[in-house]
Amino acid sequence: RREMKRDKLNIFPLTLVLMVASAAIGGTLQYGYNLAIMNAPTTFIQTFINETFLERWDIQLEDYQVTLVWTIIVSIFSLGGFTGAFIAGPMTIRFGRKNCLLLNNIFLMSGAFLAVTSRAAGSFEMIIISRVLVGINAGISMNVQPMYFGESAPKHLRGAISLSSAVFTAFGVVLGQVVGLREILGSESCWHYLLASNAIPGFIQLLTLPWFPESPRYLLIDREDKEACLDALRRLHGCEGQSSELDEILAEQAQIKGMPHSRPWDLIRDQAVRWQLFSVIVVSSAMQLCGNDSIYFYASYVFKEAGISADKVQYVTIGTGSCEFTACIMCNLLIERKGRRFMLMGGFILMTVWAIVFTIALSFEQSISWMPYLRMTCIFTYILSFGMGPAGVTGVLPTEIFNQSARPAAYTIAVTRFTTFFGLKDYCFVPFATVCLLSAVYVGMFLPETKGKSLSAITAEFHKLNFKGLDPSHSPECQAMYQPGEVCHSTAL
Repeated sequence: RREMKRDKLNIFPLTLVLMVASAAIGGTLQYGYNLAIMNAPTTFIQTFINETFLERWDIQLEDYQVTLVWTIIVSIFSLGGFTGAFIAGPMTIRFGRKNCLLLNNIFLMSGAFLAVTSRAAGSFEMIIISRVLVGINAGISMNVQPMYFGESAPKHLRGAISLSSAVFTAFGVVLGQVVGLREILGSESCWHYLLASNAIPGFIQLLTLPWFPESPRYLLIDREDKEACLDALRRLHGCEGQSSELDEILAEQAQIKGMPHSRPWDLIRDQAVRWQLFSVIVVSSAMQLCGNDSIYFYASYVFKEAGISADKVQYVTIGTGSCEFTACIMCNLLIERKGRRFMLMGGFILMTVWAIVFTIALSFEQSISWMPYLRMTCIFTYILSFGMGPAGVTGVLPTEIFNQSARPAAYTIAVTRFTTFFGLKDYCFVPFATVCLLSAVYVGMFLPETKGKSLSAITAEFHKLNFKGLDPSHSPECQAMYQPGEVCHSTAL
């Protein structure tokens, strides 16, 4: 009984919890934070742009010209993220998961320095370069951190630990909204400090993350350092279950022995991972095309229509970020109980329902007085549904359905995202509802459940789809699969 009680207390080893906090605070938290902090200083930066042109070239910009420059400053963050997603794969292979996160702070600190000095230098171009560098940092973090978590967590906690990336992203949004309040750093005199405040989480990561181990899978499979792998397993997993986790890593090592690391275009040509890749692309694209970004776009307008004064909207908007943060925490608690397919399907189906309700509310806003309140309710329920499904589970999938040689390339494809907005006025959420519904159907029909399963078991299920109508045993990919008994002497460790 004493041993059972001790095992229950050690479900989340302390080292694993602290490692997750250290990696995430300078990782995916930065993505959400750097998105949110750009709302508060909009007017002040636009004034700064106009003053810069007037001082340098004696040119008074029109409103649309100022808006154009401001749009470049905001949107170029995505270009940086796109670049970061592409270089993250090679960086993780060369430097490892933990070292890649540490080196990633070079882009962050450089961007923060440019942002904080841009006002004194009178250069809006420095803000643009800063946003590119911060975007690269976010792109690398969104790629590497879920991989690091998924490879470091024990099998029974893999989903919950990997989903922590989404929890910290949502927390970053809330934190950015709070720090951006006028009473803190969202004022005219402090906006450049607000843009550079992302350096603080980066410093915390630089001080704490070096004390934690590298991914056990990376140490054994890529570096072939068995002693370091065993030490990492002891620290991250505790003594209980260490042998079974080592067996699984050895199985994966035997499976990909002699195989070079895949590149994104290699995965596209590889029949053995065709449905894995297609599933990642479908779910990742659906997460971006589901309309969650458009909900945030509509939020301020809907709150004003509901009678909230303009000077109070910033406080109510914090509720949208808090809503997603709460939903991600709920998803984190449920994912190991309900499974990945249930959470994804449930999230997409609920989003379909609320998108339809939101469309009805938009259509009847002129004729029914309480429709603005219904739309405001839809905003929070839509964000809740997004956070409980696609926002968290999507980042877990590449770790669970790809092996070590293909995982970096798979994350590169998964994190290379895009967004869009449909200009259909009252019916702008109909395409989003369609995307959510089709995604739920796809997940229900083709995506196997991965909860608690080894990579070999998950691969075997996908092989039924990849080699449907063929004999997969004759494929070179299957011949490389790990066979029980091949590493029986090693598993004695």
